Amino acid sequence: MEKRTEIELTSIETIDPKPRSFAHTCLMQEENIETPYGNLLVAIQGDRTKQPILTFHDIGLNHITCFQGFFSYPDMQPILKHFCVYHVNAPGQQEGAMTLKPDHDVVGNPDSLGSRFVYPTIDQLAESIQYVVDHFHMKTFIGFGVGAGANVLARYELAHHEHVDSLILVNPTAAKSGWIEWGYQKMNSWYLFSGQLTSFTEEYLLWHWFGKKTRWNNHDLIHTYSEYIKSINPQNLALFIESYLKRTDLGIVREMDPMRKVSARTIRCRSLILVGDDSPHMEDVVEMNGRMLPEETDFLKIADCGGMPLEEQPGKTCEAFRLFLQGMGYVPSLVQTHSAAAEFNQLTRPMDPQMLAPMTC
Repeated sequence: MEKRTEIELTSIETIDPKPRSFAHTCLMQEENIETPYGNLLVAIQGDRTKQPILTFHDIGLNHITCFQGFFSYPDMQPILKHFCVYHVNAPGQQEGAMTLKPDHDVVGNPDSLGSRFVYPTIDQLAESIQYVVDHFHMKTFIGFGVGAGANVLARYELAHHEHVDSLILVNPTAAKSGWIEWGYQKMNSWYLFSGQLTSFTEEYLLWHWFGKKTRWNNHDLIHTYSEYIKSINPQNLALFIESYLKRTDLGIVREMDPMRKVSARTIRCRSLILVGDDSPHMEDVVEMNGRMLPEETDFLKIADCGGMPLEEQPGKTCEAFRLFLQGMGYVPSLVQTHSAAAEFNQLTRPMDPQMLAPMTC
């Protein structure tokens, strides 16, 4: 019988993974921009002489909880050296925001639930972006929006096409809210405006951000955002939710007739639409893609992902982001890393060949 030798492992140390945190991991400058619709907190990341990327977050989030993890991802660092990122926060949605107080000089939504503060409509939030553009003297910028932020940036492009170089839209919607969304969000507004962060609101926000599958498969991520929800200012969130709930249809159409296309209301800049294959907003995203110009729009569905691709699949999202930028003529010398390439091969749909044409290695 073979003799077994006992081996004592003395030089192996176990290291517990660091928990996901929203602590600041990079240096950002913050500026408050005054607009007729309320103050916008803008966090600036990078060299201001570089091409601007302007971000706008989803409901219940801010520039930290929506974008920090993605922009801190290792594969994003070579890309960010070529850009300056301006993170725009909707009024009262930034970290540690105080409850919004009334300002009689602010022009907002007269039907707002918050009688103590008149919150801007989604169209007015889009118009407030122009004050950010003017303040930082941007000629053009690359828009990067998630959920409600994608809707805001799409509206801005329709009104100020000359300032938008391109758009990256995650979970965008072109339609007004449906009855189911209206009912859930109206109940959320009622709870939140009374100062309550109930389990109903928590469940809805987690579903809105991630969908059902991620809720059961990624417990660490869900736990982190569940803890974050407790720090949200409920009254301010209620106002933002109500404003998004009352959004109008974008009114965009996919016009194929060359004669009518010139005057048709549509997003004309180069656009990338991203959605996870298990996103709770899949139907809305597919509908919006169907109303965009096919020659100017790339649609990408990311595998093994719920409603938050920036957190759930940062490698795949980063690679899609890089290829899209290279299709626009930016960062032509960057090549994909091994880790990102391995993940990117799992994408359910490849990028448009036209995007790859300008790419050089």
